[in-house]
Amino acid sequence: VQLQASGGGLVQAGGSLRLSCAVSGRTSRKYAMGWFRQAPGKEREFVAGISWRGARTSYADPVKGRFTISSDNAKNTVYLQMNSLKPEDTAVYYCAADRTDLQFIVVLKVDEYDYWGQGTQVTVSS
Repeated sequence: VQLQASGGGLVQAGGSLRLSCAVSGRTSRKYAMGWFRQAPGKEREFVAGISWRGARTSYADPVKGRFTISSDNAKNTVYLQMNSLKPEDTAVYYCAADRTDLQFIVVLKVDEYDYWGQGTQVTVSS
């Protein structure tokens, strides 16, 4: 399975970006998906997750109400809509996939994911 993240860039505080994560390879399997971010000198942290087929979602407290994760299974793509961006959202954003047979599970932990994309840089200027 290969994950290709895109959509990052430079935006002013208060602006919006939409990240995309295209999944290729064994797309017939079930995957829970997630977005993580890593700022310089910090550990990779959970941002948002979505269960297979999008029945459930979960968000980290700092992004609740501002970010929305969604999936388009027909396109094998997961999105992260980021609104009201803040300078502290600046980081490299990674998408990840966890192979699962469970339809309603959202995976929260870094070490539970099986596959990772290459990351896309998001920079929010003040």
